[in-house]
Amino acid sequence: QVQLVESGGGEVQPGGSLRLSCAASGMIFGINTMGWARQAPGKERELVASITSSGRTNYAGSVKGRFTISRDNAKKTVYLQMNSLKPEDTAVYYCNCNIPLSWGQGTQVTVSS
Repeated sequence: QVQLVESGGGEVQPGGSLRLSCAASGMIFGINTMGWARQAPGKERELVASITSSGRTNYAGSVKGRFTISRDNAKKTVYLQMNSLKPEDTAVYYCNCNIPLSWGQGTQVTVSS
């Protein structure tokens, strides 16, 4: 059974930084493309970053240059470093994998002064 457990969310002021972590189990981490998506109240879930098994990354335009996704295959963990946070980044952030397609429970990120 796949488990994706996110951590690292919280409240931060605009311009601040947070680092999210997602610990994976129950699947073959090394072959998976891992991703982070977010969902703000009243909005659809959107993919913000992904990283393939070979380390190739992709970002949504709204976070490019501010967010960095990385992975540690030995620890079966994927990270999302978020810098220069804006109020519009406020959302629940979810980790996901594609083999099999699975989602974590999410972690709340709030950017507010």
